[in-house]
Parts: sequence; C-alpha cells; structure tokens
Amino acid sequence: MSIDMTVHAVAPQPDAEAEMDRRAAFCREIARSAGAVALDGYRNRTPGFGMKGPQDFLTETDAAVERHLKARIAEAFPGDGFLGEETGGAIKPDTWVVDPIDGTANFARDIPHFCIAIAFVSNGEMEIGAIYNPVLDELYFARRGHGATRNGKPIAVAGTGDFDAACVEFGWSNRKSNARYMEVLSNILEQGANVRRGASGALGLAYVADGRSDAYAELHMHPWDCLAGLLLVKEAGGVVAPFLAVGGLTKGGAVLAAAPGVALGMSAATGIALETR
Repeated sequence: MSIDMTVHAVAPQPDAEAEMDRRAAFCREIARSAGAVALDGYRNRTPGFGMKGPQDFLTETDAAVERHLKARIAEAFPGDGFLGEETGGAIKPDTWVVDPIDGTANFARDIPHFCIAIAFVSNGEMEIGAIYNPVLDELYFARRGHGATRNGKPIAVAGTGDFDAACVEFGWSNRKSNARYMEVLSNILEQGANVRRGASGALGLAYVADGRSDAYAELHMHPWDCLAGLLLVKEAGGVVAPFLAVGGLTKGGAVLAAAPGVALGMSAATGIALETR
C-alpha cells in the first residue's frame, strides 16, 4: 500500500453548504450499497482467508468493497482524494477515507460484528462519517455541526460518571508492545471499569456515540479505522483525543473517545491526551 502525499489544488465550490449536503446524502447511499456487497460476501464466503501480517486478516470481500467504494467516489467526485486500507491512495484537500471491512477477523470467522467505515475530510476537518453494520442493518452517520444518528434517529453518549458502573472497550494493536497494552489494561481495570474487546475499532467508537459503551481507547489506529467514529462521538456529545491535528491522517495515532463523565479517568489510565475545546 502506498500513500501519495502530493497536495492538489481544488477549485472552490459556489455553494459550500449545498455541496456538503450532496456529499452527506452520497455518503449515506454508498455506505448502504457497500454494505450490500459486504453482506453478499459474508453470506456466500468460502472457507479460508489471507493474512497481511500477524493478526491482520484479509478476505476477497475487503477488496470487492473497496473497489466498489473507490469507483463510486471517483464517478461522483472525480477531483477528490481517496485513501483506502487495502489500496492506499492520494490525500487531497477533499479526501474520502475508507475501511472496506473493519473487523475482518470477525467476518472471516462468521461473527456478525463488522462494518464499513467511511469518512470525508475537507481542509483538515472531519466533515462526514458513516459506519454501517450490514448484518444488523445499523447505519451510524454524523456530519460536523449536525449531530449523530443511528438509522436516522439522534443518538447521544452515555451519562455514566462512576467507573464502577462503566463498560469500556480497549482495542489491541500490534504496533505497540504487549507490555504497554497490559499496563494500560491494568490501569483501566484499577479504575473499576469493565473492559471488553469486540475486534472492530470502528464499531467500538460507534457504540460510544450511542451509549452502548462508555469509552473506547486504542494505543494506535489507522485513519480509516477511526475517523468516522471520532466524528460520531464528538457529534453525540462525547470527548475525543486529537487525531488529525497531530498527523493522524498520514501516520495514524492514539485514539480515545469517551462519555464526558469518564473521559478524564480514561485519559489518565491510558496516557492519551484529550482535545482541548
């Protein structure tokens, strides 16, 4: 996978709000159409899968979904950049960032906890995000300044403030040492929280946005795994760590997203700083 870092000029749009409306509607539509490709692959998959690296799974459906999304975006917005997990791409002032299947290990092992994640970034701002679990037909969507929804209904982060009642998710990354992972896990447990891991960081973030979890943390994530989810959590009233501002679009970084009542405690436990508002 390669990433072209050349920045290309984009002509200004005559009506920015109307153009963002168009992109938002398009994002919802392609999330569902990509979900149909993914669901067909899930139901008709053959045994076996490939490996890109240790605990890094790859199926034919990953490639098929990314091809679908790349083609649709190129047709609708030919001047935009595209950055996908499987094929890389070019970062431009307007760029779509895509994970065709987040939770591929679950997908490959017949666990219906996976999703398509799509984010639209414009001039360094997360503007639009969609996360779709086609098995459950749950479409999470957020647009900057317009709130967050699940299947069209507004969602909000949990009001939990007591770690003895908190349920959080902590993702594992092979880009950080197991020793550091275990240290942070111990810190979270010592706060009193219940810790789980669902093996889909994008869905983990979506679940924070709608109050199913109180926080999600991971010591390193790629942008296609987390951008849509970070926007969802912010628009649902949560607190997140900075990502784009610290170079996350090109190199990834630490991720923390939490309900306000547990955010400071999670930041202390993980060592991940929060955005300042």
